[in-house]
Amino acid sequence: MITLENILQGVQIVKVYGNTNLTVKTICSNSQKSTSGALFVAIAGTANDGHNHINDAVKLGANVIVCQVFPSDLAAHVVYIQVNDSSEALGRIASNFYGNPSKKLKLIGVTGTNGKTTTATLLYELFRVMLFPAGLFSTIKILINDIEYPATHTTPDAIELNRIMAQMVDDDCEYCFMEVSSHAVEQKRIAGLTFAGGIFSNITQDHLDYHKTMELYIRAKQKFFDILPETAFALTNIDDKNGNIMVQNTKAKRYSYALKRPANFKARVISKQMEGMLLDFDSTEFWTALIGEFNAYNLLSVYAVSMILGFEKEEILTALSKQHPVKGRFERYRSQSGIYVIVDYAHTPDAVANVLTTINDIRSGNERVITVIGAGGDRDKGKRPLMAKEAAHYSDILIFTSDNPRSENPNEIIEDMKHGLAGNMNCRTITISDRKEAIKTATVMAKKGDIILIAGKGHETYQEINGKRYPFDDMSIAIEYMSNI
Repeated sequence: MITLENILQGVQIVKVYGNTNLTVKTICSNSQKSTSGALFVAIAGTANDGHNHINDAVKLGANVIVCQVFPSDLAAHVVYIQVNDSSEALGRIASNFYGNPSKKLKLIGVTGTNGKTTTATLLYELFRVMLFPAGLFSTIKILINDIEYPATHTTPDAIELNRIMAQMVDDDCEYCFMEVSSHAVEQKRIAGLTFAGGIFSNITQDHLDYHKTMELYIRAKQKFFDILPETAFALTNIDDKNGNIMVQNTKAKRYSYALKRPANFKARVISKQMEGMLLDFDSTEFWTALIGEFNAYNLLSVYAVSMILGFEKEEILTALSKQHPVKGRFERYRSQSGIYVIVDYAHTPDAVANVLTTINDIRSGNERVITVIGAGGDRDKGKRPLMAKEAAHYSDILIFTSDNPRSENPNEIIEDMKHGLAGNMNCRTITISDRKEAIKTATVMAKKGDIILIAGKGHETYQEINGKRYPFDDMSIAIEYMSNI
């Protein structure tokens, strides 16, 4: 238990009702999780307003309420704290409640449209190879040293973040690497955290169902760098046209990385094969099992962070050369007959173009590229035809299928995608809305040497349809069909 006074450190308070001389047993932002002695923070969310559930929290035992507007009836035994921004307050309250764990770790955040998962995971794995205790928050999983926990969001809510980081501290972690989504920034899930550094990968169209415009999406990413302290570093990809914009207001020390422009950290792709790449980092060559220019950027940012943190170049590159592709990120399988299957999380136009460009760069020219692709339901509809256009441009055969349709009709999603096709592209496209059948069809059509790309779901082991998640793993299904080929 911790005193209310300590929990409220750094919180901008407007008004207080009641006696604050008490201790708090637990904190929550879901009224149903309230118990005796709980502090409940009422968040005005996009789908649900926690202010409507204040009385529910009180009935379940909450004796401290943090809110933006006091309810009409104030219970005599309850302390009410009015703040201007409940989401901001929750971050600081959660951090204080768990002992400010981010200050006891070197917390590095990774933001951008593509590459967050790979970069954060490679950083975690690099530091584990170098024998440092470390933690990871990623889209795929949460790791504390070598113990894995399931991930429900790219960036968890403020309470979960601080609870898990407190566990990392208890388990002697020195470093923590975190994907920082634009949603997390806008919803202030990272409020109250102290970052030692931030990385910007790139920005392309995504999440416009939430942010509405590219300008607002870019601004959301930029806000992450705005909150970095002077003691932190800000590492940005200046080959991206928004690279310098990201860090223009930051107080952190700025560093840059690039493949094409002058930068603090430079890389060059010497050669690419299906088995990996030969890279040059700051005039030193090394081999990696990862493939593609996009992965050269990811690896370079990992190298740059490690150098900024004071590690030796040779030690970093030796450890990097041992890294393997992240699950669902250009994950590949070769059948006995020489057919390649590549599973990738590519779910934006830029990511689709990147993965297919990489495939075309390493193919000999005689084999065909067969792409199986869909688009997620209840998400940014504007990117659907753009994804289809990129897929059609770089593929010999294109199979449209279902992704995670959620509440939408998968055939209507496919029709949205088809709007991106020019007339001459339609003769090379097939529509099979059943994703399993689409993957099967691709394996049946493939001949020796052909390359099958299954894009969009990557690491996911489910397909979400009408509110239910059904077991579904792209790579497992592909291997099942390819086992006899």
